[in-house]
Amino acid sequence: MESVQTESSSFEEPTNERALALLDAAEALLEETGMEGLSARVVAERAGVAKGLVFYYFGSTHELFERVLERYYARHKASLAEAFAGGDDHRERLHRVVDEYLDFMERNVTYARIVQHQIASEGPHLPLVRRHLREVLELTREMLRGITPSRGPRSAEHFHVSLSAVVINYFTYGPVLVDDALAPRALGERRAHIHWVVDSWLDGLERHR
Repeated sequence: MESVQTESSSFEEPTNERALALLDAAEALLEETGMEGLSARVVAERAGVAKGLVFYYFGSTHELFERVLERYYARHKASLAEAFAGGDDHRERLHRVVDEYLDFMERNVTYARIVQHQIASEGPHLPLVRRHLREVLELTREMLRGITPSRGPRSAEHFHVSLSAVVINYFTYGPVLVDDALAPRALGERRAHIHWVVDSWLDGLERHR
């Protein structure tokens, strides 16, 4: 059974019940309102604890936001690696990764917009975003080892960037361009389209071997 290894993450789930409640509350608020809704008062009220505990456990709302992002990326990398593990051929395993990627994005719709905002505005969390995105790229390189060339237009790097764009841009631009873009029917059509795109890419790679 072939598998890929994820790099060790600096994220550790809080063991303290109140710290965990604050982290869960911050994550929920980010999903609902974006960064605009992330204040110490609102997070504490959502968690049902005193506002001062935000600073006691996390130091600042900046650090709390970073912990939420760390948790997102830890879950994301682990789920992709788990999806790729197994005894099927590479094509089937990559399609499982695509499904898991889409599942993750559907569960965390706001996440794509938050990350793109950090990148576009060179926000304060950009170093964290850059580090984790590069770790996901390394994960993709490992998944595509022996399938893609090490460099050039058909390399794993280009495959990864193209797949990320095909997936993530739908969740940022789709709702602007398409009515009910996040409705189940539209999401199902998009999923089928992305699987078709990946099959086309893999067919092209096989032809150039």
